[in-house]
Amino acid sequence: MNRQRRKTENQKRAGDRGQWANKTEYILVVAGNVVGLGNVWRFPYLCYKNGGGAFLVPYGLFALVCGIPLFLLESSVGQYTQEGFVTSWRKLCPLAQGIGYGQAVVKLYDFSFIIIEAWALFYLVFSFSAQAPWATCQNSWNTANCMGLSLDSSSSNWTANLTALKKHTSAATEFWERRALGVSAGIEELGSVRWELALCLLACWVFCYFSIWKGVRSSGKVVYFTATFPYVMLLILLIRGFTLPGAWEGIYYYLYPDLNRLANLEVWIEAGSQIFFSYSLTAGTLIVLGSYNEYSNNCYKDCFWLSLLNSGTSFVAGFVVFSVLGFMAQKQGVTVDTVVESGPGLAFIAYPQATAMMPLPQFWTFCFFLMLILLTVDSHFVAVECFITSICDLFPTLFRKAGRHEMLVLFICSSFFLLHLLMVTEGGVYIFQLIDYYGMTRACHYFMALCECLALAWTFGADRLMNIIEDMTGQRPSVFFKLCWKYVIPLLSLIALILYLVDYKHLRINQYVYPDWAYALGWTMTLSSVVMVPLWAAGQMCFAAGTIPQRLSVLCRPAEDLTWTNGEAGEEGTAVELKTAETT
Repeated sequence: MNRQRRKTENQKRAGDRGQWANKTEYILVVAGNVVGLGNVWRFPYLCYKNGGGAFLVPYGLFALVCGIPLFLLESSVGQYTQEGFVTSWRKLCPLAQGIGYGQAVVKLYDFSFIIIEAWALFYLVFSFSAQAPWATCQNSWNTANCMGLSLDSSSSNWTANLTALKKHTSAATEFWERRALGVSAGIEELGSVRWELALCLLACWVFCYFSIWKGVRSSGKVVYFTATFPYVMLLILLIRGFTLPGAWEGIYYYLYPDLNRLANLEVWIEAGSQIFFSYSLTAGTLIVLGSYNEYSNNCYKDCFWLSLLNSGTSFVAGFVVFSVLGFMAQKQGVTVDTVVESGPGLAFIAYPQATAMMPLPQFWTFCFFLMLILLTVDSHFVAVECFITSICDLFPTLFRKAGRHEMLVLFICSSFFLLHLLMVTEGGVYIFQLIDYYGMTRACHYFMALCECLALAWTFGADRLMNIIEDMTGQRPSVFFKLCWKYVIPLLSLIALILYLVDYKHLRINQYVYPDWAYALGWTMTLSSVVMVPLWAAGQMCFAAGTIPQRLSVLCRPAEDLTWTNGEAGEEGTAVELKTAETT
């Protein structure tokens, strides 16, 4: 393969669609995207729930055999093709372009995570109050069952305190459910729009617009702050957490190894799911971000360092979370497992309640929610940018004109702001949970991983992919990656997909059961991305010319068919030439 020729071609293409100004921008954007909410509010809880330190065994194993190989696979595909997550498949395996369309559908559901950013902004504003409103029961929204932070922390009778906790509702829970969300009885009762949350949502979409309106030229600059500052906040909270009384009891709960849990299949499934979620695998994001790299960028080395950064952040975040939970448990005179939460329960109930018990509660609350906002803002505007990039690559003549990109970004941001107003209604949290559970379910990740490996490692060819990476980076990946792409990842993905379907349970929020039409809508969201793969393949097979074997041969052949020929190159020795085969 003539490396210089490929570099020249990609430099010309980079002039049309843009490129990272330097390597630092790429690293920061990818780091900002993969280091997100899953590191702070999901990994620590999974670690505690699934055997403490023992959970690091399946987690590390899945990172090694699934996380890093898929990270390299997707980022190298983007870097080689210089295309978005839809059109990249044309250059590799046109029959599999449905994978890209399926990822585009998942991206639309992924936009809904901006509501978490809006919630965090709402809490950030209230953190400036003279007294934290989630710490007391003297507010208009509180009920007679409200319990403020007035338990006798010196009491050794934790059973009595635990009984009190069960009989009453904490002030933090009432602030979350009754003041922030105004939660209705169910998804059938949407109620009115919460105008304060609507303003927070508007602010989030405005920030998103100005972060990406110039493409990588603007988003590459924004991440210098949004990707680095969360680490400053994380370090401040980590130091504060270690100095709190009861912190080490919480950390003990976080890391105490229970090796018996490793015999539970669910522990291994959740470890794999966390890797897919936190590494942003099979979502098309890594393909798009890699497509803005120079052809000669060392994506092989990048995948190791960025994977290490992601997993390391998750591990450190566990100390931040559980040191504070240990402090809160000691203050309330209960055990740590009583106060452990994950997801929104951790971010908007447990942690604010804990910071309210500290000296200078406003400062610590501000630090936490600022960190939460910056963690979500990166992941969100990168998701929107990746979707828009793929649309522009699909219709380059339409959107690669002066002012067209900005208009498309404005249309996407304003349209989804209006659509997401449904999620700031009184029943909006039920809609968000439905989208989160079904629109971005583990089944979609496993299915897409299986299809990607079949299309690239088997149809396109694992050896061919290894040759491409070697040509781009000057380093040939270990044969271990080839084995993972061809055998390990497809097998594990298929097993995990089957187990998910066998063990499927309907979504519930506490005691609330969704109506049947909501479950039907949820499965429609799941299938809307999955069916894109077979539908596209079937459509291409139907409309292609020739016999069935001829159609398969053409549709499985890359647009740039890589054939290796040895030729004389004078003093340079043997050269490898890329020939372009015409497809009919």
